[in-house]
Amino acid sequence: MPPTTAEASLAAMRAAVLGDAVLGDAPPADAAAAAEPSGDIGDFIEAAGLLSYDPAAITRIYAGHPQRLLRRLWQTLVPIGLYLLAVASDRLSGALRQPERARARARECAALLADLGPAFIKAGQALSTRPDIVPPVLLEELARLQDQLPAFPSDLAMACIEEDLGATVAELYGQLDAEPISAASLGQVYRGSLPDGRPVAVKVQRPGLREQITLDLYIVRNIAVWLMANIGLIRSDLVALIDELGKRVFEEMDYFNEASNAERFAALHAHNHRIAVPAIHRSHTSRRVLTMEWIDGVKLTRLDAVKALGVDPEELVEVGVNCSLQQLLEHGFFHADPHPGNLLALADGRLAYLDFGMMSEVARESRNGLIRAVVHLVNRDFDKLSKDFVTLGFLSEEVDLRPIVPAFETVFSQALEAGVSRMDFKAVTDDLSGVMYRFPFRVPPYYALIIRSLITLEGIALSVDRDFKILGAAYPYFARRLLEDDDPDLRRSLREMLFDGDHFRWSRLENLVLSAANQQQLDLEQLLDQTLDFLFSPGGGLLRQQLVDAAVERVDAAGWRLLLTLGRQLPRQLRPPGLQRPLRGAGGRDPLLDLEPVRELLRILRQLPGFEVGLLTRRLPRLLREPDLRRMGLDLARGLAERGVVRLVRDVMVEPDLRRELDIAQPA
Repeated sequence: MPPTTAEASLAAMRAAVLGDAVLGDAPPADAAAAAEPSGDIGDFIEAAGLLSYDPAAITRIYAGHPQRLLRRLWQTLVPIGLYLLAVASDRLSGALRQPERARARARECAALLADLGPAFIKAGQALSTRPDIVPPVLLEELARLQDQLPAFPSDLAMACIEEDLGATVAELYGQLDAEPISAASLGQVYRGSLPDGRPVAVKVQRPGLREQITLDLYIVRNIAVWLMANIGLIRSDLVALIDELGKRVFEEMDYFNEASNAERFAALHAHNHRIAVPAIHRSHTSRRVLTMEWIDGVKLTRLDAVKALGVDPEELVEVGVNCSLQQLLEHGFFHADPHPGNLLALADGRLAYLDFGMMSEVARESRNGLIRAVVHLVNRDFDKLSKDFVTLGFLSEEVDLRPIVPAFETVFSQALEAGVSRMDFKAVTDDLSGVMYRFPFRVPPYYALIIRSLITLEGIALSVDRDFKILGAAYPYFARRLLEDDDPDLRRSLREMLFDGDHFRWSRLENLVLSAANQQQLDLEQLLDQTLDFLFSPGGGLLRQQLVDAAVERVDAAGWRLLLTLGRQLPRQLRPPGLQRPLRGAGGRDPLLDLEPVRELLRILRQLPGFEVGLLTRRLPRLLREPDLRRMGLDLARGLAERGVVRLVRDVMVEPDLRRELDIAQPA
């Protein structure tokens, strides 16, 4: 839609007001201090010294020195106000009800945030993961918000390196490019080498960044305080959202923190020969300068270039998906920003992760809660699924879940028709965003980053394979975790998935086992051990009872067939009444291997690659040591004894005709 004259005027006014608001041309700290009036020098320097996000300290800095604050307010609130007036005008005229107009205003909002600088870019990115606050159309546009700004002058970058590392660039590096290879909102990257020739990437923070960020956070936080106090329609805690954003941005601005993240990530995935992480050079790293190993590779989304390396892009996508799921469900420490620029395909077939500024952690309770939610989703138990959202912190305990349950059923039922492995993750999250916007949901920060990470990963994978489904790729890993992990919570979740009341669902076990078999890391030995652990755990009581009942029935049937066979060998006058005329249908299959649990388990195991009977026979000594196996033997003997007494009285000592009459009158 072409811009109107009024829109063009609004854009021109906004550009004039913003002026030097974008930090791309910000002067170095000493030059900025010299240019500032004396009342601003103290707050500028004090803000530069803040090493962690502290709202009270930021308030003290700027509340007493209003000059810089007023200028920044003019640069931000005027264009924001002009934009809100335009949106209000569209709403009053009804134009906002047109999808094209709503989309255009959403794009304009994203562009405005990009113009306002780093803090607003980060705020927009944070809001792009908050369906409880932002309507769906704006959510999509904010998700496309680019984290890019013009590069700042390289002489300022070199001055920052020398100031922080205490030596000249020539002493620190054998070579360093004069121009950056990339620039983003927080810093820019140069290619170079150490004096010994090792290639490195050097990330240098924008000058004046911490001061600009603290000022913008102060402004945005106070706007959030006013909105919470005066706009009753806002359900979510905007102040808490800004504080979470501030905490994460300060973590990103501390390159010591990013260096530690990279080292921790590398240690957690050291066993995975398909994952590469650049080594950190601590001697050449400070809070504003990060020197790391240079890694040659191509973006995973550049399919032709990846194939030219002799690497299969689909295989690398699978490596990335498995690594992301391991980060999320196993380690609880995950890369929250896996965009195409941060994932490189290497010539040796490895997938390299870059940029560890935005990482997040998920507590074990939350990880298990996510798996429980998937179990309830697969089981279509939407009532329990709604309670999972309470446990995970999306809903308060006071919220009435009754209207939410049918909303979940509407969102998920159709998507589940083709099975969880074919579910369209993006479509489901979009529909779920609508539910979260209508009901009093509060999206936890860790969940927002998880969704952002998975949607980004799915977007990369779709560029490689148009039919890719993130949940389909995730399900084998999920199945393996559910089968192999001995965590009590996951044991209970496995039991809940496999049992429908007292009935064991063999089809679900088969689906889990065969899905887990798609994982290259599947350990058959461990899987069998975990299966035995489950069988002899408190949660396996129903399955053990089913096994005993089936054994009693089959052994009793086999004994009856043997008795009939022996009875036919006796002279007729010596046969008991019940054996005078053998019943039809006395034949049957081999009793022990015909036990449903044994038969079904063997059928499933035989489908696994690498399975052989020796895997089972080697576990016989362990089986014989199980106390529950001895109890099962006693239950089997007791059941057979009871059946034997019934057989003796009903089937052996009673005439067949009379027995049939009794069976009709009162079935056994």
